[in-house]
Amino acid sequence: MEEKVLLVEKLDKVAVLTLNRPKNLNALNTALKNAIMQTMSELRRDDSVWSVVITGTGRGFCSGEDLSADAQPAVDEVNSREHRLDTLGWVGRMATAIYRTLDKPILAAVNGVAAGAGMSIALACDLRVGCENSRFKTVFLERNLSTDTGMSYFLPRIVGYSRACDLVYTSRFVEAVEAYRIGLLDRLVPAENLLDEAINLGRQIATWPPVAMQSVRRVLQQSMEADFEEQLRNETLGLILSRRASQDAKESRDSFFEKRPPKFTGK
Repeated sequence: MEEKVLLVEKLDKVAVLTLNRPKNLNALNTALKNAIMQTMSELRRDDSVWSVVITGTGRGFCSGEDLSADAQPAVDEVNSREHRLDTLGWVGRMATAIYRTLDKPILAAVNGVAAGAGMSIALACDLRVGCENSRFKTVFLERNLSTDTGMSYFLPRIVGYSRACDLVYTSRFVEAVEAYRIGLLDRLVPAENLLDEAINLGRQIATWPPVAMQSVRRVLQQSMEADFEEQLRNETLGLILSRRASQDAKESRDSFFEKRPPKFTGK
C-alpha cells in the first residue's frame, strides 16, 4: 500500500497537516502539491476547523520542488490545453491555496530545513514556529531560477527589501537564531516541544470567534497593499462582516457582563 504524502489530523478545532516524504526532506512532487492544494480547499469548507498547522515528517519541513525525473509531470500533462492556459503555474496556485483559498489562520511548525518553494510555503503562513533545527534557504539562483511560490511577495514584506535581497542573492542558510531575529520565525522553542507549541498556539487562536477571525485575517492581508483611507474602508467592511455572526456577537457581550470565558460557535 502506497504511503500517503500528506497526513491530516484534526485535534479539537485545529487541523495538523504533515508533509510526509521524509526520504526526500518532504520535497514537493506532483502528488504532494495536489494534496496540499486540494486539502486547503476542503479545510476552507470544513466549519469544524478553525485554525491549521503545517509541519513536516523527519528532518525537513520542505526542501522545495522535487527535481528528480520521476517527480516531473507527464508529457501529455505538460502539453495539455489546461497547462498552456495556466498563467499562475503550480507555484502560483500553491501560494494562492495557502494565502487566499484557506481563509483561516495557518501556522507553520518549521521542524527542519525550509528551502526554495518549501521556504515560500512557510512564508505564506500567518505565523511560523521554529526550533534549533529550523533552517531557511532561498535556493532559486543556485538552480538558475527566479523566486516562485510567492517568495518575492512575502519575503520583502516580512524581513524588508534589502534583507530579502541579501537572502535571495547569496542563497545562504539562515539558522534558527538569526531567522527569529529577522522575523522569519515568530516563535523559537525547543525541538522536542515544537509541534505541541504550534498546536497550542493554533488552539489559542481557535478560541476566538471564527467569522471575526476570518474577517481580521482578510483585513490584515488587504493592509499589505492598501493606502490609509482604503484600509479604513476595508476595516469598516470587516466590522460589518464580523457582526453577521449574531450569536457570537451576543455571546461576546453576555460573557463580558457575566464575567466568564466566552464560548464561540461561529454562528
